[in-house]
Amino acid sequence: MTTMLLRNATLIDGTGADPVDDAVVLIDGATISWAGPAAAAPAPAPDTTTVDLGGHTICPGFFDCHVHFHLPGPNGSPLQMALRPASYRHFELIDRLRTTVRNGITTARDLMGIDAGVRDAVAAGLIEGPRLLVAIEMLSQSSGHADFHLPCGLDLTPLVGGFLVDSVDAARRRARELVRAGADVLKIASSGGVSSPSDDPTWLGMRREMITAIVEEGRDYGDRPVAAHAIGYAGIRAAVEAGVHSIEHGYALDDELRAQMVAQGTFLVPTLLETMAPVTASPAGAAKSAKWHALAHESVAASAAAGVAIAVGTDAGLSPEHGTNLKELALLVTVGGLTPMQAIVAGTRTSAELCGVADTLGTVEAGKTADLVIVRGDPLTDIATVADPENIRLVIKDGHAVGNRGGYAMP
Repeated sequence: MTTMLLRNATLIDGTGADPVDDAVVLIDGATISWAGPAAAAPAPAPDTTTVDLGGHTICPGFFDCHVHFHLPGPNGSPLQMALRPASYRHFELIDRLRTTVRNGITTARDLMGIDAGVRDAVAAGLIEGPRLLVAIEMLSQSSGHADFHLPCGLDLTPLVGGFLVDSVDAARRRARELVRAGADVLKIASSGGVSSPSDDPTWLGMRREMITAIVEEGRDYGDRPVAAHAIGYAGIRAAVEAGVHSIEHGYALDDELRAQMVAQGTFLVPTLLETMAPVTASPAGAAKSAKWHALAHESVAASAAAGVAIAVGTDAGLSPEHGTNLKELALLVTVGGLTPMQAIVAGTRTSAELCGVADTLGTVEAGKTADLVIVRGDPLTDIATVADPENIRLVIKDGHAVGNRGGYAMP
C-alpha cells in the first residue's frame, strides 16, 4: 500500500472550520489517515513519499451534482449530435470525463444521458473521470421538459435523454425500469424548461400524482432519491410537496416553499453557471432565457438566507462547457451571497450529503476517501482562483493523481 504525505500547504477541510496553516495530510492507499497541523502529525512510515505543495491550498475533491456528460455544451447541439455516429459521441464523452476530473471535480451526478455502464467503467479504471452517480434518463409528461419533438416532426427525445410518461402507472413502471438499469437517482421534470421546444417554465411538467408515485417507487426500491428539474412555481411546489430529495434550479421559489424545504431537508442545486449563457437556439428560447435567468439570480440569495441546503451543480453540457464547473463557486459568492468558505462547503460537504456519500467523501478528515484538490493561492481571498484550470495544480482521486499540472513527484 502506497503511503503519501502532503506538506507545506494550507488546509480547507470542507467542514467550514477555519483553515489550517502549515498543514499535513497523510494518505494510506486510498484513505486519509491524518489531516491537520504539521506540529501534531504522526511520524510517517519510512517508505512514505513526501510531496511539498509549495504553500498552496488543499481542498476536498469537489462535486458537480448536475451535469450532462453526453451533451456538448457550447460546442454543439442535439441536432448536430444526431449527425454523428454513436461511436464518435462515445469518444467525445471520454474526453469530457477526463477534462472534468482533471479540473477538480472528483464526483459528479449525471442527471440525464449516460447509463450505468459509464459509471462502472470509471469505477473499474477503464476510463478516467469523476466518480459518477447516474439518473440515465429524465422523465416528464408529453409536452414537458423531456419532450424534444420538434415542429418539423423530428423527435430528439431519446437522443437528449428524455422519456415520456403520461399516467401514474407508466411513471411507476419506468421508475422501476430505471432502478433495474442501475440508476442511482431518479430525475423528473416537474416544470417546463428554458431549452425545451414545446413548453414554458411556468407549466406543470408532471402531474403531482405522478411525482408522488416516482418518489414512492424510489423509496421502496433501494431508497433512490428523486431530483426534480423545477423552474416555475407550480413545478417547484408540486415537487416539494411530493417529497423529492432535491430541487434543481428552483428559480421561482417563495418564502413558504423555502421554509418547507428547510423543514423537510430538501436540497437546492441552483446551477447558476447555466444562467450565464443565453439560450439562442430560437427567439422563443432567447426570450425565456432572459426572463428566467434574471429571476434565478434574484432567487438564490434568498434561498441561502432562508437556510436552504445548497449544493453545487452547473448543468455542464447544456450551455456550460465541460471542465468549467468550478466557476459555479464564484457565482455562489457574487450572485448568491455566500461567503467563499460557504461556497467551498456547498461544493464539498453539502454536495456529498446530497449524494448520500458524506460518510466517505466531502471533507478532508481521517478515515475519508483520499479525494483532494490542490489549488494555487488562497480561494478564501479570491474564490475565482478555482475557476481557472491552471490554478488546479494537483487532483487526487482515491489516493491516485489524476491531474498534475504542478508536476509534483508522485508515487
